Amino acid sequence: MKTISNAFISCNKDFDNSEIVIFGVPYDGTSSFRPGSRFAPDRIREASYGLETYSPEYRCDLENFKITDVGNIDIPFGDKKQVFEITESFTANLLKYNKRTLTLGGEHLISLPVLKSVFEKFNDLKVIHIDAHADLRKDYLNEKYSHATVMHCIGELIGFENIFHYGIRSGTEYEFSLMDYYKNLNRSFDYLKEKISGSNVYITLDLDVLDPSVLPGTGTPEPGGYGFNELCVLLKFINELNINIVGVDVVELSPDYDCSGVSSIVAAKIVRELLFCILLT
Repeated sequence: MKTISNAFISCNKDFDNSEIVIFGVPYDGTSSFRPGSRFAPDRIREASYGLETYSPEYRCDLENFKITDVGNIDIPFGDKKQVFEITESFTANLLKYNKRTLTLGGEHLISLPVLKSVFEKFNDLKVIHIDAHADLRKDYLNEKYSHATVMHCIGELIGFENIFHYGIRSGTEYEFSLMDYYKNLNRSFDYLKEKISGSNVYITLDLDVLDPSVLPGTGTPEPGGYGFNELCVLLKFINELNINIVGVDVVELSPDYDCSGVSSIVAAKIVRELLFCILLT
């Protein structure tokens, strides 16, 4: 595979020697409110060139790591089944090369085919879910596979007890009852450390976890969210756990709803910090 010319900043190293591979899944076929997240992967890459490669938080520079960005998967616009098959197959192929992945969405449903392939390789998988919305509906508008049901689908795959939710502030009574039953919503750092220490971990980060005052350019903005620094504190804590982060996705930027471009810049900086979070665990 080849690195693309407009790769995320400094992520243009040779594929064979890369520790992390970035790829985009530009799909928003089930977006129910404000579509447009299919444009996010390229906007995040473009915005990354306004950032430094050095992170003061992690005291590290992307230039010193082997990361490659192979661009976006070619997927059909409306055929969900094909999108799943292509995304799952693409991810599985990267895992054969023992690569860790950072996936740029796209809507949150893209996490499901990516995570299916990850789970096939790491069947003791734990998931950290960072989001405004529970996404635990059994179905949405009579549809089992949706951005509003993705975490329920993942729970059916890996076990609901293996998902740890942070930032959730919106959902149905059923969804909150489910999280209450498994006692896995906004648990303390000590609890998380006890439960996932030594585990293979996948992180799915829906950008609407941030307050709309920080990131208005998203499909379903929800007031009352994290500030940027609060989110970074959570990521830094995750970085300090004794875990193996095997994959990450960043989803639900809908860039055209923020004409200032700030949402894309915020998303790009989160991607940069997540890269260090993965590399330094």
